[in-house]
This record gives sequence, C-alpha cells and structure tokens, in this order.
Amino acid sequence: MKLLLFGGTFDPPHIGHMQLLKHAIAAVQPDLVLVMPAGLPPHKRAFGTSGELRFAMCADFLKLDQRVRRSRYEISRPGKSYTAQTVEYLQKKYQGAEIYLAMGSDMLLSFTQWYRWQWLLQQVVLVAQSRDDDETAAMQPAIRLLEQAGGKVLFVPAQVLKLSSSELREKAAKGEDISPWLPDSAQRTVRRHHLYQILQAKGKR
Repeated sequence: MKLLLFGGTFDPPHIGHMQLLKHAIAAVQPDLVLVMPAGLPPHKRAFGTSGELRFAMCADFLKLDQRVRRSRYEISRPGKSYTAQTVEYLQKKYQGAEIYLAMGSDMLLSFTQWYRWQWLLQQVVLVAQSRDDDETAAMQPAIRLLEQAGGKVLFVPAQVLKLSSSELREKAAKGEDISPWLPDSAQRTVRRHHLYQILQAKGKR
C-alpha cells in the first residue's frame, strides 16, 4: 500500500497547494492520500486560525482525487506537531504501508533541521517540487545530501505556483483581494468567519 501524506499549515490553503498535491498524486499513484493540517508547528508561531477552520478549508483537496482524505490527527493532539511522531502513528495505523511525504522546496531545504530527521529520512520517500528554476537549482545539492544520507527523494519536475500562505495573509491585511488564489471551500470559510480581513466588500453582498 502506498500512502501519500500532505501536511501543512494551510492558513489558508491556496491553488499552489492544490497544484503541488495534484502533481504528487500523479507521480506516486498512491492508494490513499491524507491531507493533514498541522497542529502547533515546532518551527512557526501559533496560528491565528483554528485547526477546525483550517481543516474545513482543506475540503477542496477532496475534489482532486477520490483517494484523498482529510485527517484531524495533528490538530487533535496537544502540544507541538512533529512529522516524525505523525509518521509513527501512520505506521501503526497502516501497517506495512509505504509512506510518501509531499513537500515544497522550503520544506526540503530545511529538512535536516526537523525533529529526528535522520530517522524520518529512513521511513518515508520525500516527494519534492519546486516553484521555479532557481528553486530547482537550489534543491539539487540538498537532494544529493539527503540521498547520500540514505534517503529516497522523488523529484517531480512539474513546477507549482510561486505563492505562500503567509504572503496571502499579508496581502489580505493590506486590504487586497486574495480570492483569485483561494479554492472554493477556502473562500466560503474565509467569508463566513471573516478571516484575514479579506473579501469584506464581497462578503456584504
């Protein structure tokens, strides 16, 4: 069984995330895909958006493929969320599964700073994508180092949109309309709960 794990803050999820997961599914051809919003991340500040709202916004991922499911595992756990602990949980729940971990360039380039990264590297196949040629060039030395350390890295050449959730939150805080970069469920949740100070004019209709 192939299990593709796609984790992230998803605050908010955007079309770049959708592209990344779509490409990863095409490359891996998994039996099951788990989209897992992060709980309290060890490397970032606490979220301004609750786990349940971020989980709701991830409904759009279900439209990509019938194998996609959402998981509340990390947002339901107390304390910080570490990918190594999540993988241990998945190994127990899906015994014998081959676990693939989808990620963008920023996650790959910082992988050696992750909690128990050497152990994690032996447990999963990293599915990496870049946003442009510069990121691809920067990733190649990191990929070689991880492979020399015994890891398996599947580089997917399809590039994804150069976009980040933090950039969208900054745009929204300035009063800019970020709806063109948000899939449908995320837009509805943002409007309903007045997140990111976004779409205020549209929300009054």
